[in-house]
Amino acid sequence: MNFAPYRQVLRLPGLGVLMLVGFLARVPATAVGMVITLHVVTALDLGYAEAGLAGAVGMAGAGVGSPLAGRLIDRIGSRPVILVTTVAQAAYWIVAPSLGYEALVVCAFLSGMLSVPVFGLMRQFLAAMVPADKRRTAFALDSMAVEVSFMLGPALAVAGVTGLGSDITMYALAAGMVASGASLFLLNPPITSAEEQAEAAGSVPRRQWLTKRMVVLLGVTAATTFVLAATELSVVAVLRNDGATAWTGLVIAVWCGYSVVGGFIFGGLRRGPSTLQLIGALGAFTIPIGLVGGDWFWLMLALIPAGLLCAPSLTASVETVSAWVPAGARGEAMGLHGTALTVGVAAGAPVAGAVIDAFGAAWGFALGGGVTILLVLAAVPFWPRTPVARPVVEPAEPVARNEVESVPAAV
Repeated sequence: MNFAPYRQVLRLPGLGVLMLVGFLARVPATAVGMVITLHVVTALDLGYAEAGLAGAVGMAGAGVGSPLAGRLIDRIGSRPVILVTTVAQAAYWIVAPSLGYEALVVCAFLSGMLSVPVFGLMRQFLAAMVPADKRRTAFALDSMAVEVSFMLGPALAVAGVTGLGSDITMYALAAGMVASGASLFLLNPPITSAEEQAEAAGSVPRRQWLTKRMVVLLGVTAATTFVLAATELSVVAVLRNDGATAWTGLVIAVWCGYSVVGGFIFGGLRRGPSTLQLIGALGAFTIPIGLVGGDWFWLMLALIPAGLLCAPSLTASVETVSAWVPAGARGEAMGLHGTALTVGVAAGAPVAGAVIDAFGAAWGFALGGGVTILLVLAAVPFWPRTPVARPVVEPAEPVARNEVESVPAAV
């Protein structure tokens, strides 16, 4: 494996510390859904339908809030947004244990809207701190960190709720959110590079970057998480039907490991497949997984081709957004990218669940892969045949926000 590109990226000033802080900041965020689910089922003694609704409402709030937070970051900088959202998260998780179900659902939406935008912020920081020719490697590192955080967060949530109770776990989550937000606030990485300062100071109308091709990119980005959500649910259903539920955690963890390996390989490439090609291949390799049946070992092997493409597909979509969007609109664009990921997850699980209930577990893989391929094929006529140049933005007088945040913080 080629480690040289990663060494070069991690040697950039401040980047190693940022990657570590970003990884740790994501762990509490990835535990949120599991904590809410287990709290509703155990502490409130309600069913999984109510738990699923509470989780879905929180996810909807995050989908709405992500581009709004990104737009505010573009206009006023990252620190005010981090401060407000961190305070909001601390308040929510401190009071959540005492809320009844209806109040919990309402507050879950508000909490989702005011989530600390660590996922989008990290991508924005990397785009500002890393030269364009090294961004694929940086975004691949980021995608691998996301995979590992999603392996740790839910597991820690389960351990906390079962061992300490949901109320103590929620208080711990509040502390984790505060630590995450405070770390990012103090680190204060730049959101635009020195070269992009004049561009970021200019006005960036949405019509210049939110074009048909960008909408298409967001659509295929949603397809990526749609197929991943469908695959995860299908794995659970297949193993349960075969009486191998005990192996579910191992199979899903190994599947995530494949994604990390694929992301590492992709991040070391100077040139690689396009976003459409990667996502289309992800869908194509997902369809036949259901043919192996419920034997956990063969299922784990069947997941290799699609698993290797998970992180590269997400990395490529982030890289494309960074290449197509002016620096002054990058926060909102990354927020919309996050919303697309959320929409895919939110749609993938229930749609796949309905298909699994009606036709069997193996059809969940076929649905996820088939929908992904159809969306990729629909995107082909709108996809540019040559590299897209970012829109030229009329420079404006630099404002204090750019003067402060275009200089990397000392770390």
